[in-house]
Amino acid sequence: MKESKLLRLNSISQLVRALGLPGPSHPLITLVDYAKIPQGALTKNQKISLDFFKISFKPNYKGRTKYGQGYYDFEEGGLAFIKPNQIVFSPENLDQYEGVALYFHPDFIRSYPLGTNIHNYGFFSYNVSEALFLSANEKEIVGNLFTTIASELQRNIDHFTQDVLVSQLELLLNYSNRFYDRQFITRKAVNNDKIRILDQLLNDFFEDRNGSKNGPPSVAFICQQMQLSQRYLSDMLHSLTGMNTQQYIQNAIIEKAKEKLSTTELSVSEIAYDLGFEHPQSFSKLFKKQMNQSPLEFRNSFN
Repeated sequence: MKESKLLRLNSISQLVRALGLPGPSHPLITLVDYAKIPQGALTKNQKISLDFFKISFKPNYKGRTKYGQGYYDFEEGGLAFIKPNQIVFSPENLDQYEGVALYFHPDFIRSYPLGTNIHNYGFFSYNVSEALFLSANEKEIVGNLFTTIASELQRNIDHFTQDVLVSQLELLLNYSNRFYDRQFITRKAVNNDKIRILDQLLNDFFEDRNGSKNGPPSVAFICQQMQLSQRYLSDMLHSLTGMNTQQYIQNAIIEKAKEKLSTTELSVSEIAYDLGFEHPQSFSKLFKKQMNQSPLEFRNSFN
């Protein structure tokens, strides 16, 4: 099938025109109810680039929606987040598409602390398969927030409009942080499987002596192998282990180094090269930082 031409939308006004909807009440933020989009307004599977943030809320929808190069299965509804300049696709089955989406331009929050802090909300960098699934209670909270935002957007714009909307938006993002943390915990069995896969990847990497050829295992390499976004894996690991991905990898390197130091006659330099360090001094520095003793001091403690 021929890939569709990229449709780049630079403004909220362009967006609502493309959706066949009336002009937005505010030039930098809008809430779209997909049930109100006219038939034929969207081309199926249209490739789109947005210059603004998007938060999709599917309260009841069941089906598959394409985001980027993957699909989001909305089993019982949930939230999906997209940051500016990510590629999205219009749905392949327009008849079944429903829910609401909040779009806001970076300029809308630029003069507020949220404009600086929004990049701390890592879920805007998650993959499609890492969307937030909501419990019934969480859906009610999120639904009420979307209702409040919709109500404010229907009012005449005054001096307080932007302050109110930004505060509601920040509240929505903070709740989303809380709900994602809950999801990491309630899906602990699934996430523990991911950790086991990560441990096996690291073990295979060391056993195959890939470090001597390619350097230490990188976060990018691990995430590519696991098909997870870097931010999601780091947030998941931090929630379950207290370490981000880089710290987890470094911990695995130290554990493998301790094994080699205590069970082999390899020199510290040989162990460093095996683990991917170009300079043994860098390995020794990391080891001492983690263990409060040098590699040789650790080895001598076994004699």
